[in-house]
Amino acid sequence: MSNSELNLKARAALAETLERIDGAYAPASIRAYKADFNELIRFCDEEEEDVLPTHPQTIANFILKMSNGKRSSASIRRAVAGIATIHKLNRYPDPTKDPDVVLEMRRMHRKLGRSCSQAGSINADTLDKLLLATDDSIRGIRDRALLLVAYDTLCRRSELVSLQVKDVKVNIKNGIETSSILLRKSKTDQDATGKWLHLSQRAHLALAEWIKKLPDGQEMLYCGLNRALDISPQIGAGQINRIYKKIARKAGLDESAIEGISGHSMRVGAAQDLLNSGASMPIIMQRGRWSKTDTVMRYVEHSNC
Repeated sequence: MSNSELNLKARAALAETLERIDGAYAPASIRAYKADFNELIRFCDEEEEDVLPTHPQTIANFILKMSNGKRSSASIRRAVAGIATIHKLNRYPDPTKDPDVVLEMRRMHRKLGRSCSQAGSINADTLDKLLLATDDSIRGIRDRALLLVAYDTLCRRSELVSLQVKDVKVNIKNGIETSSILLRKSKTDQDATGKWLHLSQRAHLALAEWIKKLPDGQEMLYCGLNRALDISPQIGAGQINRIYKKIARKAGLDESAIEGISGHSMRVGAAQDLLNSGASMPIIMQRGRWSKTDTVMRYVEHSNC
């Protein structure tokens, strides 16, 4: 069988694997596996090499090519991790553990370094500045509800866009009204057992004001708005950081700070505020739905690794 025929089988195997792991891995991870492994397939086509399983020297050559391109060291590490995962899911030996691959990764790190980009932190002080930059238009109402809910819940951007209107519950205690939202599924809750996320009164009021603006039958809690301020059924996870940056520019934040803002920035800032207020690591992990302590430390140390 020719290399091209084998690689067609590899593409089919990749599609089958991605379908099989749907729901078990985060959507962003699946997108990354697909993009990186397809890039490996194209490389193997050019080199007339087999893809699945991939020979370790082929992977070493692939790393060298990526090192000479525009990819960062973090991006290359992600690609190699994805290649290893696809092999293991198809019950092939992991070729990325071969000494030649390890050596090429060391060369890559010496050339590109190991540094990771920093995720700009949106802490309580910065959040207040962003809120002041919102107006009373339907966009401003949505943005206030998005900012405050994101900060209170430490939601990942994929979690934010998955929230549903029907899952908002109003609570009344000692005459004070607040809200809770059911997060049906998250990165660390792949079985979809669900978790109730509790909001402050300020976030509750902003969310209640936004829900009043939603059309009848609207399913998703957050949705897009075009220039005419027409509401679309839902919003993509990739739009969250763009919304944050747009509000930050309106608030007059320094451009260097705005450049560092990502969809994780609210999560980073809220985690840092919890740490500074004296919250223990188990409490921060529970609030942010983290499963590993070192992951939390990367967040509170202002890292986006």
